[in-house]
Amino acid sequence: MEQQATAPRPHPPVDVEQAEAALIEHYPRLVRLGYLVLPPSLGRNRRVLTAHALVQRALPRSRAAASEPAVPAPRGADGSPPDPGYAYVRQRVLRSALEAGRPRGRWQLPKPGQLPPLLPQVWGLRLFPRSGGADELALDQALSTLSGPGRAAYVLRALELPSDRDVRQVLAAAGVEEPAAALAEAAGLRTPAGSRDASLLESMEFDPCSLQARPTDLMRRRQHTRAAIAAAAAAVVCGTLLGLPGDGWGRDGAAAPPYAKNAAAEAALDPAKLTRAAPGAWKRADRPGFAVWPVRGNRAGDQELLRRSLAVWARPGSAVQVTATPGTAVGPAAGPPQLLYAGEVGQAAVVVLYDGLRVVRYAESKSGDSGAAALDFARTDAADADTATAVVVGRADSNVRYLTAPWVNAVAVRDLLKPGGSAQPLRLAADGVTDPTLSPASASDCRGWPALQMGGRLVTDLGELTPARLTAGSPGAPRDVTTDRARAGWAHTACHLQTVRSQGVRSVNAWQFATQPLPGRAGNAEWTCTRAETWRGAGSRVQALFQAPGARAGAPSSAVARAEGGLACGARDPHVLAGVLWKSPGGTWYALAAGGGSDVTSIAATGGVRGAARGPLLAVPAEPGARTELSALLSDGRKLTTLR
Repeated sequence: MEQQATAPRPHPPVDVEQAEAALIEHYPRLVRLGYLVLPPSLGRNRRVLTAHALVQRALPRSRAAASEPAVPAPRGADGSPPDPGYAYVRQRVLRSALEAGRPRGRWQLPKPGQLPPLLPQVWGLRLFPRSGGADELALDQALSTLSGPGRAAYVLRALELPSDRDVRQVLAAAGVEEPAAALAEAAGLRTPAGSRDASLLESMEFDPCSLQARPTDLMRRRQHTRAAIAAAAAAVVCGTLLGLPGDGWGRDGAAAPPYAKNAAAEAALDPAKLTRAAPGAWKRADRPGFAVWPVRGNRAGDQELLRRSLAVWARPGSAVQVTATPGTAVGPAAGPPQLLYAGEVGQAAVVVLYDGLRVVRYAESKSGDSGAAALDFARTDAADADTATAVVVGRADSNVRYLTAPWVNAVAVRDLLKPGGSAQPLRLAADGVTDPTLSPASASDCRGWPALQMGGRLVTDLGELTPARLTAGSPGAPRDVTTDRARAGWAHTACHLQTVRSQGVRSVNAWQFATQPLPGRAGNAEWTCTRAETWRGAGSRVQALFQAPGARAGAPSSAVARAEGGLACGARDPHVLAGVLWKSPGGTWYALAAGGGSDVTSIAATGGVRGAARGPLLAVPAEPGARTELSALLSDGRKLTTLR
């Protein structure tokens, strides 16, 4: 039942010492409030810095400030004390955070909350709160769907004030025109179970004072330093050249100046000659892929943006950041490419193009006048409906946004480390772009592994332009990860995906090739083989994993063997052999081995451990640290050796 709120009494003027004392005492709480209310579109790194800046700007400018509108004091039982200084500072932080999310007129000066944070400022580092669990991720995504006043109402009611009447008064004092509507919006928010508890909002996911620090791209930063020196030396010459008559360079944006005339190359630079698939072509295609994606985005008709993207692709200048997955050519298109998307994603204007072999993403500032751009290449030849499900169109801090295939009707986020958890819906806009979602590609730990569920298909971000498809089952007939058994297997396997980041991975299959009863009735161990296939065909990575019984869900299996290249554990050679030394609960050491494939007839161990067994499993006593050689025989007489 809502507590009865008493009529607020006007606060006396708050002097700077009183406000400063409240700010210092409750600094983490104020920064958390600002961080939660600031627009999620800013990205986690900028929200952290802006929240700290708003709190530090909240002090009165004079020795005695005018009274704020009468606002309720925070609850004193488990929140902050009824301190007028705190109420004053909190109100200024709230007002500035709400201003940061309001649209600004073309000729209107920015409010303090809309200014970039002057202090604190960090160069060369990205700062963001530590990642929480799936509940925190779901709550963060739910909060991002609210308006600024709606988020403020939700946070104030959960963390600060005892009654809705108090929340309305604080919102009105902060300049919200319809506090009742904001409260209604907050009350209608669909959140995961337990997310209305203050403990969840107070978790480390939303703590901008307990941060992770990661460097920016060091190689790019070094290149930018050299480029800046070269640019400074060329500035005088450029200034003179730009003043001369002629077309100049402005039309092509960040592209380098043209160096030759070629009819095919010139055709590839003409936005009017871009190919565009018919809106329903994907429904009639024999093999749906990127070639049948329709054009989407609110700037698909912006000829100047398209011209710049094509020019930068053909001649990337020194201010262009170029990345490519391994084995991907970065040269210009042979002819007019296909346009897949042109629109605004966060603070960037993005163009996605396709030339039959590569997907190319061009990004510049939304205004197009910064002079800098990014160009990303990914090889996607022979893509089909299973592997052409999405393209990354934006990255901000630890979040990623996708442009999905036209045949994707709904998207949900699933934490692979929680196989029993439900998938959380992710909003999909009419143009096929998803809301931001946490990317595992930027995390150095493995406390969670978000993956996207698109119908039956499961994909995950590995730091590249296209996500990798995840499957389970035998190499000859991999299946989508839809069963409880397959999800439980991936819960022990997901953390090993860190080893194949940024390798041009097309798909990863996890094959549980053996279940081995352990000596002494210690339970059953699981043997799994993972194979990461790349778009370029070569460079596949294979791992053999061993999972002892009794491990919690999400605990990573032990990697006992690795191989790069080769055919093992793949469709052309569905066999694998691996071994491990295992210590039983009674203290006895064993050499264990397992072979994958229905035609494994026997396994033998030589060297430090000697023994043999019929069938695909072996368990013989061993000494700690013993080294052994394993081999297996197949039914056709071929010999199988361990993965290496």
